[in-house]
Amino acid sequence: MNLEVFADKIRYYTLRELHTLGFGHYGGSLSIVETLAVLYGEEMNTSVAQKDDVQRDYFVLSKGHAGPSLYATLFLKGYFDEQTLYSLNKNGTSLPSHPDRNKTPGIDLTTGSLGQGISGATGIAKGHKIAGRSNNTYVIVGDGELNEGQCWEAFQFAAHHQLDNLIVFIDDNKKQLDGFTSEICEPFDFVEKMTAFGFASWRIDGGSTKAISEAVKEAKK
Repeated sequence: MNLEVFADKIRYYTLRELHTLGFGHYGGSLSIVETLAVLYGEEMNTSVAQKDDVQRDYFVLSKGHAGPSLYATLFLKGYFDEQTLYSLNKNGTSLPSHPDRNKTPGIDLTTGSLGQGISGATGIAKGHKIAGRSNNTYVIVGDGELNEGQCWEAFQFAAHHQLDNLIVFIDDNKKQLDGFTSEICEPFDFVEKMTAFGFASWRIDGGSTKAISEAVKEAKK
């Protein structure tokens, strides 16, 4: 699969569904498009046919407000039709503003309350370890979301239990609800912080499918 083309399609349908709704989290959704393209287009062992298979890879969107881009990705992978995509956040929809595993095909964990998704993803990864499975869990967290102390408790837990089946993406897009992250609460250096918490960490270009793909492969080593 051409990942750049796939990313462009995700971006296009994300904008279409948000335009149909008339409002939404444009920035937070668009800043993870390339990451979703790499995961669903190349790295993750998952598909519609595998949705009930516990051996498949799992994905958690901890920054749940970016749901529209995940929905666009799932649509392109065949989890639901285009008409459903444009029902985003409308009455009776199966695509609420934040992902809900009880409503949306392809969603592995309900998210939206910032800080909780990474804890859930860590629990999933730990569960797979206990069961002796070889699959991976991937999670995207927001830079503003990392104001939440719960995230760092989860990171510490993951490192302590050596969850090498967990890959975390920090979407360092520099913005959160009330302004720039540096103005709200200085995040300092994420690579240094994650390294201190026991992770193998890299800073990459989040707009480059090539850079993301190479980083995932390096992390899997």
